[in-house]
Amino acid sequence: MSDTGIVKKAILAGGCFWCTEAVFKNLKGVLSVLPGYIGGHVENPTYEQVCTGDTGHAEAIQIEYNANEIKYNQLLEVFFSTHNPTTLNRQGEDVGTQYRSEIFYFDQEQYSIAKEYMDILTQEHVYDMPIVTVLSPATQFYVAEDYHKDYFALKGDVNPYCQMVIKPKLEKFAKEHQGKLK
Repeated sequence: MSDTGIVKKAILAGGCFWCTEAVFKNLKGVLSVLPGYIGGHVENPTYEQVCTGDTGHAEAIQIEYNANEIKYNQLLEVFFSTHNPTTLNRQGEDVGTQYRSEIFYFDQEQYSIAKEYMDILTQEHVYDMPIVTVLSPATQFYVAEDYHKDYFALKGDVNPYCQMVIKPKLEKFAKEHQGKLK
């Protein structure tokens, strides 16, 4: 227990980490979001290596959150509503294994919550296609290079990708999750 409550971690991969970081930084109860790489076979991979698709890593975010303010299943609700979990190794025009949809769980509780959540989405036919999101135990998370941190906040006004992809995603997110924003 810290001054801010019960601090827990989650690792989610839902495409470009610039997008997912920008979304999750805006959530009440989220203390920090770090972009990085997980799930591969190369130690200390670089962005350039991960972009080749040869390292096996996913672009992901590591979230630290106050479990007294936001629950794991609420993080999953945002995760599933802000990316397409039905496209294998792809989010929009971003294609490759590094853009896969994957949840990296730290313990049995996270696994069970994620599995149950995905089962409900499937049973309720929320998506027209089957969910391809993979559940995997968390392994070594490598924090991305400094220039990726807060990318949208720092480059959102000048980077065309940010304007065309991230900004509309954030606008949709803000509209759908108003009560959860900081």
